[in-house]
Amino acid sequence: MKIVEIQAFPTSFPLPPGGPKLGIGQAVKRDAVMVKVTTEDGIVGWGESHHGRAHTAIAKLIETTLRQLVLGMDAFDTTGIWARIYKYQLASHGMGAGCAMAMSGLDMAIWDAKAKALKLPLYRLLGGARRPIPAYAGGVALGYQPPAELVAEAAPHMAAGYKAVKLRVGDTVRDDVARMEAIRAEFGDDLTILTDANIGYSIIQARQVMPEMDRLGIGWLEEPFPAHDHRAYAEASAFGQVPLAVGENHFTRFEFTRVLEDNVIRIWQPDLSKCGGITETLRIAAMASAFKIPVHPHSSMTGVNQAASIHLLAAIDNGGYFEADVSRANKFRDEMGSEPWRIGADGCVLPLEAPGIGVEIDEAFLRAHPAIEGPGYV
Repeated sequence: MKIVEIQAFPTSFPLPPGGPKLGIGQAVKRDAVMVKVTTEDGIVGWGESHHGRAHTAIAKLIETTLRQLVLGMDAFDTTGIWARIYKYQLASHGMGAGCAMAMSGLDMAIWDAKAKALKLPLYRLLGGARRPIPAYAGGVALGYQPPAELVAEAAPHMAAGYKAVKLRVGDTVRDDVARMEAIRAEFGDDLTILTDANIGYSIIQARQVMPEMDRLGIGWLEEPFPAHDHRAYAEASAFGQVPLAVGENHFTRFEFTRVLEDNVIRIWQPDLSKCGGITETLRIAAMASAFKIPVHPHSSMTGVNQAASIHLLAAIDNGGYFEADVSRANKFRDEMGSEPWRIGADGCVLPLEAPGIGVEIDEAFLRAHPAIEGPGYV
């Protein structure tokens, strides 16, 4: 099944003033890169490449270098396609984030096309079953509001069925603790509370906040420091019992190998749109499985990534939570394609049953939402 066309669509939509504020700044827009692969049989596969805050550059890399490398190859040869990109890009030019993100969406689109050709939902092609996947309310949401407002934002998600929630920390330690305390007091000990600092903490702040997280029974502390700061993670691992979580900004199994060797990270969070695609996430998950490390994929912006993440979780033996994006008015989730997932009363989601990833893309949406240049956080 020869690949005859590869296209990339950088797309954006602006956010109104006062959007989510995280450890990395105030969100002002949303970006994504959609990748379309067409085979000689007319089968179309879709994937998402993470924007990397340079979505037009990622799209250009896909439509030039990667397109030249992959065009004409057999879509069923995902291992060979990955190896070709590795040989001519990653191995010879370093483990660059740009290439890893670009190839991730391409790989995802090829898997979508393969499963459609076989008339199978992706989870079955990956060797999985349609099992319930526990979800937490997350995404770019639940940020730096006053505690009462945070409780009000979280309440509808708890009513919808979520049994776990992820809070944004990385503000001041005092305010972060106040927010965690408010959520624990309101929803009780049965709620699993997870946290994400978006690289917002210093070593001193981590030393202060981690004992408080232990007191409140927090499930994990995600990305307190930049992904490359291995020494900081090693030092912080002694500050408390709360597990440290990383992975959304680690690219390919080669960077996860260093995480494994450090032996201080107990939660892995590869992103299918960043780490090298479905092909590479399967390898990362297998490596983690050998060491009894759970995998909780990080979700990207679109319903395609989110639906693909659920398929993968249904197919690995060490899968954990699905990160359900509950951010308000995410057009990439709600308008660009068909419904990617639905939370159940049991706090779980199910993989889609349609062939492939199962999300149909409206190309008119992509034409109506062209790329907006500039940073997404200020």
